[in-house]
Amino acid sequence: MNNIKKTFGIRDLENLSGIKAHTIRIWEKRYGLLNPDRTDTNIRTYSLESLHKLLNITLLYHHGYKISRIASIPENEIARTAREIVLEGSMSHQAINAIKLAMINFDAYLFQRTFNALTLERSFREIFWEILMPFLEELGLLWQTQTLGPAEEHFICNLIKQKLSAHTDRLQLQKSPQNETVFILFLPENEIHEIGLLYLNYEIMLRGYKTVYLGASMPLEFMSTLYTNFKHLVFLSYFTVSPTRNNLKKYMEDFATHLLTHESSELWMLGRQTKHLSQKELPPYAKAFESIPELVKSLPNPL
Repeated sequence: MNNIKKTFGIRDLENLSGIKAHTIRIWEKRYGLLNPDRTDTNIRTYSLESLHKLLNITLLYHHGYKISRIASIPENEIARTAREIVLEGSMSHQAINAIKLAMINFDAYLFQRTFNALTLERSFREIFWEILMPFLEELGLLWQTQTLGPAEEHFICNLIKQKLSAHTDRLQLQKSPQNETVFILFLPENEIHEIGLLYLNYEIMLRGYKTVYLGASMPLEFMSTLYTNFKHLVFLSYFTVSPTRNNLKKYMEDFATHLLTHESSELWMLGRQTKHLSQKELPPYAKAFESIPELVKSLPNPL
């Protein structure tokens, strides 16, 4: 696990806040909103406190505050004013900024309060698609640019997983579905990116299907016992990192060897790696989907 990042370059601030580096420099020079340190070669560096301040400034700015007005607010009041806006409102960019602040600060309380405020006006599905999905897309970019380390990513992803699990738990208390089709949700070995699969589990259950959620890094050969309990199985997996592009064909062959023991069984796939597959490369038992909405739309009525 990397150490928590405490020093940021101006490009890191641009990536996290969405404010262009040029604009950040203007705000510094004209309004004195940030006071970066400088290296021996005159390169700006910013503290974790400066990042917090910029995210709060950005939230106020997007809420209609002019930058000149923000500059007049005492520094110790900026964070309080931003937090009040987050807790009173639920605009998408406010909520996303609040989740970023919660992530950087390791502040579970702020995440919970932000989420609870959103539930007053939105369904869980709306929160996921309008707030959490855009945030997760940004999170992927922040990871790619090394703006964040594993600690921040793991912290916020686990909070999101908690919400998915809680809403799924409520569905499991409802009447058990009678349809013979059972969805087996799993991730292949060495694949740990679970949020997409967790949400699919929720969507499929919401539509009245029975699911068996097996989670991350599941070897194919250990799933054959499922045929003891169920007839028609749809195995559903999300390929973000593994199997890689070059191993997709081999993985489908291994699936057939270990699990294609019933003619009505299927393998449904989606995720970054499946985008390398063409329709003609897919065996008859396999389907690849571009997105979660496309897969959900294809689900037949279980009744």
